Amino acid sequence: MKQRPRSGAETTATAQSPLARPDRPAERSAPGAGAAGRRIEVLDILRGVAIIGTLGTNIWLFTHPLGPPSLFFRMPGADSAGGAVEVALRYLSNGKFLALLTILFGVGLELQYQSAKRRGRRWPGWYLWRAALLFVEGALHFVLVFEFDALIGYVFISLIVVYLVGRGERCVRAWIIAMGTLHLLLVAALSYAMAATGTGSGSVGTMGKADIYAVGGYGEQIALRLDRFLLYRLETFFVVPMGVVLFLIGSRLLRAGAFEQSERGARIRGRLMLIGLGVGAPLNLLTAFGGPHWFVVDRYLLPPLVALGLLGLVTTLAHRMTGEHGVLRRGVTAVGRSALSCYVFQNLVAAALCYGWGLGLATELGWARPWWPVLAWTAIVGSFMVLSTLWMRGFSRGPLELVWNWAYVAPQRLGRAA
Repeated sequence: MKQRPRSGAETTATAQSPLARPDRPAERSAPGAGAAGRRIEVLDILRGVAIIGTLGTNIWLFTHPLGPPSLFFRMPGADSAGGAVEVALRYLSNGKFLALLTILFGVGLELQYQSAKRRGRRWPGWYLWRAALLFVEGALHFVLVFEFDALIGYVFISLIVVYLVGRGERCVRAWIIAMGTLHLLLVAALSYAMAATGTGSGSVGTMGKADIYAVGGYGEQIALRLDRFLLYRLETFFVVPMGVVLFLIGSRLLRAGAFEQSERGARIRGRLMLIGLGVGAPLNLLTAFGGPHWFVVDRYLLPPLVALGLLGLVTTLAHRMTGEHGVLRRGVTAVGRSALSCYVFQNLVAAALCYGWGLGLATELGWARPWWPVLAWTAIVGSFMVLSTLWMRGFSRGPLELVWNWAYVAPQRLGRAA
């Protein structure tokens, strides 16, 4: 039987990702959140934008003839017209939307915490089961679909922040400063190492099995992911300090009212846009064209600032368009409500289009870079926006979200029955 969308409070609660959704739809409002329905809709839109933008980063890996491992080879430079265009296009998404998604996971964790406190439940309680389910999802996604899955990293970060989100402001501020300082030191050390060793500035090399994404089978790619597990998971551990900072910032932005349609919300968003778009974006543009030695700064230091600016901008535009529900807004909102499904879907489709076991377009259209990746991104985004919009007409959650929610609720029901 189809599950019809719920109205009012229940519908808005389904907008959250599995990690972010409160236990019950009625337990979704939070201090400083503004009108509950509107606040959740804004988060839907932000999450949809983040998912769409994340593909904007990953599409360059899928469409490269060497596949995702091309990230470890020489990055494109602005030494030709085509190279300059690709650098500019990569700049638009590189690291920014992943950082935005990380902030939103922090918002979701805060919603979970406030829901538990209002209901008098122990914290973290069942949240740890949520994290375990997300880890399983991330592990399967890594093995079966995409080397650089982000979900596993969110699990490790959440296991730290889950014990901090309810602490006092002084404690949270100290953790933000400490983790932010550690992240700066890591960025500086890795940037120095890359400059000293010339990493990333040589010609494209090989790591063995370089053509596996062009001609190899699906099983061979799975075996390669498992064989290079530590290499592909290095980023997960490197970004933990940054992730802790962004989770905590997301939590505190919700408490401060950044998503409200109010004067104080507008002031906060104005400051975020000034810092992120007025300062972070121009500096990030310089590092994007600065060469391979700036790679770490370009991906892990400045994009989080830009993400804060994007959060402020998208939220402000969404509030100004209150009551307008055009095709684009409905599509982005539907993607946000089924974020996990769309995240997996976009990577599956990109792999099927680009890899040798699928259509093999990465090799066939290698001559058409940098333009064909843009067309691939547009086609994939358009497809899951349409599909998610149609799906949400008949269901309260995305397909993977339905399975995930069943797995989350089932042991609780068994416990109550016992």
